[in-house]
Amino acid sequence: MSARPRLLVVDDEEAILETMSFTFEEDYEVLTALSAREGLRLLDEQGPVAVVVSDQRMPEMTGVAFLAEVFARHPQTLRIILTGFADMDAILSAINEGHVYAYITKPWEPDQLKQVVRRAAEHYELARENERLVSDLRAANRFLEAVMDQLDTGALAVDADGEIRAMNRPAREYLGVSGDPRGRKLAEVLPADVLERVAGAALELSRDAERSFKEVDLPQRLRLRISAHPLAAGQVILAREISHEPLQRSFDKIVSALASKSGALRGALGEARIELHALSEQVRSAGIASVGMSELGERARRTHTAIEHWLAVDDTLAGEDFPDAQLLLDRLRLAGARWPGPLPERVRELARSVETYYESGENPKRPIL
Repeated sequence: MSARPRLLVVDDEEAILETMSFTFEEDYEVLTALSAREGLRLLDEQGPVAVVVSDQRMPEMTGVAFLAEVFARHPQTLRIILTGFADMDAILSAINEGHVYAYITKPWEPDQLKQVVRRAAEHYELARENERLVSDLRAANRFLEAVMDQLDTGALAVDADGEIRAMNRPAREYLGVSGDPRGRKLAEVLPADVLERVAGAALELSRDAERSFKEVDLPQRLRLRISAHPLAAGQVILAREISHEPLQRSFDKIVSALASKSGALRGALGEARIELHALSEQVRSAGIASVGMSELGERARRTHTAIEHWLAVDDTLAGEDFPDAQLLLDRLRLAGARWPGPLPERVRELARSVETYYESGENPKRPIL
């Protein structure tokens, strides 16, 4: 598009079009049309156009009808009508049907017409800039919402009247909310028992400056750690799912005990494998669909798999004369990728034995773990 605003002048008199072109060519990219139909074609093919100036009396289509069609097709374009007589009915029709920005009576004063067109062009540019800013803001909000939905903490913003202004995906899942709750009262969206516990916790925290959070149990066997943060006109309630934390502590204890163990490891690995299997069953049977619980279940399964690989490699190295060294290395790499922390001492020793066998071809044929 040209750097200058585009101006379309529609009149069935060529002399008027020439005068208009001469008047505005320094400040605008001027398009001219001898008929309303040609004007519509130019708008469709060469738009966007900032301002349209149209005569009222034209063959085939009046200026009022033409500007009404312009409004229907290109509502952002500002519309100005020229009328050669004091016809109040035509002017009112232009305002009501054509949604005109201004009307000018013939004969017009060039300076007055320039001023009206200039204001219309400025109004058009301002409207476009506002639209761009609104579009950018909407895009930024969509991006922010997408980011907030990926968090494992539920976030709920309510105004001073208790109306929901924002609620991310984890919050909707934790609190059992379906659809978009924005614009509705919190009391209308949450079940009564959930509302009482969550809103009650937020109210307690707002009254007690020394407390930063409160833990609540929800009917669906979820345990949440609630914190509340005041806004200028409302508050943000954060809800972190902690139902998995007791099981997480058990998992961390299993892994830590293995990582710090010195000496023979096989017996401890066998016990840990049983404990991890039981832990996975606890996670599954809890029936809690949360990020924390899902991640814990996945970590327990991956850790269980790592132990199975270590035991299998140790058995193969001790029981076969010439096992596939590359296969042993691959299994150790896979186990290392699935183990959640520092490798136990005996596992590192097992890895060194496999690497030595891979390089020398000499198998010590003895258990390492």
